[in-house]
Amino acid sequence: MPALTAALCEHEQTAYNKIIRSVLIPQEAFEVFCSWSEECYTRNCIFENENFELILICWEKDQKTPIHDHDGEECWVKVIDGTLKETLYKETSGGPTQFKSTISVKGTISYMIDFMGYHKLENISDRRAMSLHLYAKPIKKCNVFDDQKQAFSTKTLSFNTVSSAFKLIQDI
Repeated sequence: MPALTAALCEHEQTAYNKIIRSVLIPQEAFEVFCSWSEECYTRNCIFENENFELILICWEKDQKTPIHDHDGEECWVKVIDGTLKETLYKETSGGPTQFKSTISVKGTISYMIDFMGYHKLENISDRRAMSLHLYAKPIKKCNVFDDQKQAFSTKTLSFNTVSSAFKLIQDI
């Protein structure tokens, strides 16, 4: 992980796509960042500064995000283990309408930014899955579709865990 965070720290946002696609990190390197919950996927902060954040999302079988955006920021998702389905939506007068669906397997990288629409991710593996999310810049809130209200609302984001390495950096 140090090679990835160092490369991201040393370069501009325009290089993030190339960096995330070129750095190879063994799956075992992510185990220290994992936390799991039967109730919901977990958001585990690996690193964050003013330019980007790296989050490991840990998914139990069948867990999924709501339909959401990224508060205008770029997002790359790299599947570390398992299989994820990404569904893209456009906002219409009748609510979000699905227009594309993609299956991503281990090693696959997808990209999302708000002008492309909204999206939802779900673990369609028959087991746990992990995905690495690179946001440029960090996102503290996003718009989330509430199925019961049939409307979008703003959600403040938080982490389930924060890496001890990141905590050390914050204390310096």
